[in-house]
Amino acid sequence: MRLLHITGLLILLLSGAACKNQKSTEISGKVETQTGLTPEIRFEKTEHDLGRILQGEKVGYNFIFTNVGDASLVILDASASCGCTVPKYSKEPIAPGDKGSVEVVFDSSGRMGQQSKTVTLKTNGKVQVVYLTIKADIIRKES
Repeated sequence: MRLLHITGLLILLLSGAACKNQKSTEISGKVETQTGLTPEIRFEKTEHDLGRILQGEKVGYNFIFTNVGDASLVILDASASCGCTVPKYSKEPIAPGDKGSVEVVFDSSGRMGQQSKTVTLKTNGKVQVVYLTIKADIIRKES
């Protein structure tokens, strides 16, 4: 019985020490964020309607953004919701106050009617994930 009490006490002490280390890590992370410089991406708009386009057309739109933060902004990744949509962007850092763009090209081949496609951007900024949406109404090409 005494061995059971000692074992329980040891487990309690060790779990308390583990929690103490975890809390310390969280606090130091917050301090770095508060005192560090942070990039921030801000788009003029995050959704664009391409209107009516003919089936088979490839159309694109440039989404313009500004780095409104106080450190260089980098777009780490861009992925589309469909293979028919391709994002193009610079992999170079964008300085604070500078503008950049993400071109989204949509291929309407094999599609009809109302379409909505999303591009997901991942950045090193304050807002780490941004969604850009393009919409179109695909009409059949007259033969």
